[in-house]
Amino acid sequence: MKLSERFDRRYQQSPMIGTAPPAPAQPAAPPKDAPAPVAPVEPPKPPEAEVPIPPQPAEQSPTLSPALAAAKAEIHSQLLSHHTAQIDINNRAGIRRLLLMLTEEHFRSKPPAAIVTADDKDRLVEILFDEVIGLGPLETLLRDPDISEVMVNRPEQIFVERRGKIELTSLSFEDERSLRRVIDRIVSTIGRRVDESEPMCDARLKDGSRVNVVIPPVAIYGPCLTIRKFGREVLSPEQIVSSGGATAAIMGYLDAAVRTRLNIIVSGGTGSGKTTLLNVLSGYIPGDERIVTCEDAAELRLRQVHVISLESKPQNVEGRGAISIRDLVRNCLRMRPDRIIVGECRGPEALDMLQAMNTGHDGSMSTLHANNPRDAMNRLETLVLLAGTELPSRAIRTQIASAVNVIVQTERLRGGSRKVVSIAEVTGLKDGEVALQELFAFRQVGVSPDGRAVGFHTATGARSAYTHHFRSNGVELEEEMFAPVSQPAADQLY
Repeated sequence: MKLSERFDRRYQQSPMIGTAPPAPAQPAAPPKDAPAPVAPVEPPKPPEAEVPIPPQPAEQSPTLSPALAAAKAEIHSQLLSHHTAQIDINNRAGIRRLLLMLTEEHFRSKPPAAIVTADDKDRLVEILFDEVIGLGPLETLLRDPDISEVMVNRPEQIFVERRGKIELTSLSFEDERSLRRVIDRIVSTIGRRVDESEPMCDARLKDGSRVNVVIPPVAIYGPCLTIRKFGREVLSPEQIVSSGGATAAIMGYLDAAVRTRLNIIVSGGTGSGKTTLLNVLSGYIPGDERIVTCEDAAELRLRQVHVISLESKPQNVEGRGAISIRDLVRNCLRMRPDRIIVGECRGPEALDMLQAMNTGHDGSMSTLHANNPRDAMNRLETLVLLAGTELPSRAIRTQIASAVNVIVQTERLRGGSRKVVSIAEVTGLKDGEVALQELFAFRQVGVSPDGRAVGFHTATGARSAYTHHFRSNGVELEEEMFAPVSQPAADQLY
């Protein structure tokens, strides 16, 4: 039984609720001597109310007919059983010709009733081609530049995030086995595996897109696959400003902070655009500096030439050979870096990163999961404690206050827009706590008719605590940059 049949009862609503209404009673036959009935005059019908059209799925490509589905299964089986040696992943044109030949032979041997159109054959070849060397029905979604996330909940249920909104597609896998083949193809390319003993796995595609896989027994209803697509183009500061993610004053301040080698933490929730902003900030680093990046999955795409990218490695089947982010941070200190960029601090590597920032590697950057700058400082302190060193809280906070200079808070707001919502400077310790000073903020004032959060960016009026630092490095920030603005008109909110 297919998985879709198993969950029909659970996920489909019956069009009728309760018992069916009784059939209308048939009128009694009129007596023989009764006069012929006169048809009543129908009153004019009122204008019909406009019926709302339900939202359509993101992809409108229909599923294969039963005949084409059966043909696809037979051709795929024949390919795997007799032509495996001819499959060369690098020879995409050769694989397409082989599939076209097998498709023609298959339908040539069928009776005339099974003849299909040339368009059906071409479509069948494309689907087989995606399954053999690609990711099956996901290939169409991965090629769509408007889609930022692909979420496979079950073989027959695929969601996407398009322009910040989640939509259900009409695409699906044929069965659970087809989905498992795609999963195995993804994780095997980077030397990882997923099975009942290791039912969860993080991987990445060739273009850098992040992949998370969960299979039974952890996933109750079947394999789950989540792909966060890697943008083909690195955003520019001008694009961020034009899209409402920040203002020119905010990007100007961040430009000065990066060029004068202040240590920056980009904080935010999942999917808030931390890595995207880190990519943008890295573009401000001068090209004559040596940069070393440490990441779990290589996502950063720096435009500089002198860049070394390091990636962590999980343990092998025997439980050995794991290389953590902390190992990478320790090793990169011996590689003579001018700046260290840690893709994300989520463990004991936070201590090594703080020590690197405090020992001559100014201008380093990292990202952190937190809801606001204050929470970022508290979480950084917690991560340092995970390193196992029994340091007192005051010693840890002193390290943080001397190492971190600027915290940039990002957020994914209602409606899917991603913005810089706060920029705060670390000004030292006050009463045993890390003191923060907010310079810029995003003020949300409402929600638009289409469900988007709208507001405006403004400075708080506070002057930067690093004005002397900027001036001594040849950067003069204008005073107007830190002047607060009043709330604009409703048509100017974004």
